Amino acid sequence: MKFSQSNAQLYIPDGAPEAEALARTTHLAIAAHQDDIEIMAVDGILEAFGQPDKWFTGVVMTNGAGSPRSGVYGYYTDEEMRHVRVIEQKKAAFMGGYAAQFLLDHPSSVVKDPASMAPSEDLIAILQATRPEIVYTHNPADKHDTHIGVIMKTLAAIRSLPKEERPRRLYGCEVWRDLDWMLDEDKIAFDVSRYENMQMALVAIFDSQISGGKRYDLATMGRRRANATYYASHATDMAHLMTFAMDLTPLIEDDELDLTEYVMAHIQRFADDVRGRLARMS
Repeated sequence: MKFSQSNAQLYIPDGAPEAEALARTTHLAIAAHQDDIEIMAVDGILEAFGQPDKWFTGVVMTNGAGSPRSGVYGYYTDEEMRHVRVIEQKKAAFMGGYAAQFLLDHPSSVVKDPASMAPSEDLIAILQATRPEIVYTHNPADKHDTHIGVIMKTLAAIRSLPKEERPRRLYGCEVWRDLDWMLDEDKIAFDVSRYENMQMALVAIFDSQISGGKRYDLATMGRRRANATYYASHATDMAHLMTFAMDLTPLIEDDELDLTEYVMAHIQRFADDVRGRLARMS
């Protein structure tokens, strides 16, 4: 496949032929940065792991050049950091048994630019080659601008496809803001209790971030455990680890739905619940 960035890469861990590797994809994650996939889309990774009829493919949109760094990585140039983060992402893809891993190498500024069409065009080509049943991406209430750029490009790419070629489900997942605030009946709760050791290892592979001063390994596993425990106030835990997602499927079923209004409706239902609970107890 050819992409808009000359340094874009496609890595196939098991060495399968490209067309075959991509066509077997059932679960696809579209993320902004290296390690976002392993934080937000673990449900898809676990669903496909070791299954002959399910395969997970990852897409990283940006080049990772602007990531914070300290310690052994403190003096790395942007170009050196790009190289390190590509290697880390490939290691994760190998360990997780991914069907394929795309590294599209866009600058963050391009992903955040509403006028830039190249990222969406790359995604259209990937979606046509993989035809996934389920797509995971960032949730539109995230506080990282590049993550919001990714959901906008992802939605535009999917909506450009004929209805019959679109994925069956689209989920917006947790990274820079969790989704605990959503009403239980609104949120998608994934039980990700299995393969805890692999989950920890997948996030820990990204040493450039962890040694660089961000303990994503501890924070990610802690969030999953907290989600499971605090999910139900009057019941015992149904899972040991959970992740939450916002169901964005209606947005790819109805092109007339506005993304902003869709998210604000979720926020309004949360606000109404808080107001009503306080009113009942006053």
